Amino acid sequence: MSLDHRHGNGDWTDDPRDLLRVGEGFDLAAFDRSATPGWGSGKTEARDHMTARGELMSELQERLFAEGRNGGSRSLLVVVQGLDTAGKGGVTRHVMSMVDPQGVALRSFGVPSAEERRHHYLWRIRRALPRPGLIGVFDRSHYEDVLVVRVDELVERDVWEKRYDEINRFEKSLIDAGTTVIKFALMVGYEEQGLRLMERLDRRDKHWKFSTNDLVTRSKWQAYQEAYQAVFSRTSTDAAPWYVLPADRKWYARLAITEIVVQTLLDMDPQWPRPRWREATQRTRLAATMSTASLAESLADTEEVVKGAIAENLQFEEAAAVAASLGDDDPVTKAEREAARVAAQAVRAEGIARLEAMREQKAELLDAREDAPAKPSKKKKGKGKGKGKK
Repeated sequence: MSLDHRHGNGDWTDDPRDLLRVGEGFDLAAFDRSATPGWGSGKTEARDHMTARGELMSELQERLFAEGRNGGSRSLLVVVQGLDTAGKGGVTRHVMSMVDPQGVALRSFGVPSAEERRHHYLWRIRRALPRPGLIGVFDRSHYEDVLVVRVDELVERDVWEKRYDEINRFEKSLIDAGTTVIKFALMVGYEEQGLRLMERLDRRDKHWKFSTNDLVTRSKWQAYQEAYQAVFSRTSTDAAPWYVLPADRKWYARLAITEIVVQTLLDMDPQWPRPRWREATQRTRLAATMSTASLAESLADTEEVVKGAIAENLQFEEAAAVAASLGDDDPVTKAEREAARVAAQAVRAEGIARLEAMREQKAELLDAREDAPAKPSKKKKGKGKGKGKK
């Protein structure tokens, strides 16, 4: 990794989780959709900050993936909602593209198929849930069944009214089973949406994104605002909160989602799994399959490989500590600095001990080979040229 810590938490003046999370009395009608809450700088700085956070997120995602591959039960579900042109697709392209794609499960939910309509509305959602170790991303979700269904009157009111509580119970069951749930609503302004739709009409390469139904949906703007307000008021829970993001500035929405996903992963604190095999035993077995030249090359590379891993680990721990301090009034106290220094020394000492052990083992394995390369002769100790006895 090449994380830059010089700027600490960048230009976040406050934790976006505190600023964007739906709380009691949240009023969507008064929400400023062009604001950049908590970000004290501009678009260029946001891009740089996203890059640094992306490297941290990638490391955390890999740890979560490794945990899942080794018997872990945890996963992360990211729900993304928003009207047409709000920028839902950009979340996948610009945020989740910063991690290994094999660790991400993306699913979009459009109009239900004939088969899906034959089942309970949560049936297709359950089938798309992320497996352990994965980050699941829902582009639209089960909330369509209290948004579109409500606005377009596809079912009776007494049917969709019951779904808010049902969704809360459903999400709680996911959390109890090991899935962390975070929900983002990208709220674009009415005028901004009009501009984005017009751009799609003006650009031939964007025609594929435009649907005549977009204008039908736009004509129901107010009804959708009321439906979203009900969603936020009734389904933002302590365990599965809603974060409402101003989406008129796409870069800000992506920045905020990146930060909140990173903070969530830091809270999850995935760790590299401990192997169920003995390192020295497996190294001996592997060495037996290698040529003498390859084993000698591995021995020569040991220090560089291990010290590089130690440096990356220390860099990750430092970046994680800096990110976790977001929103603290005094994030780096003297005691915290000392604790970080001691922890870093312990990590480095453990790594150096492993380095010496594996270097010694490889040397012994190499020495046992009949065709082992000759060791360089050691110079005899002397007093040096011209410094003999008088």
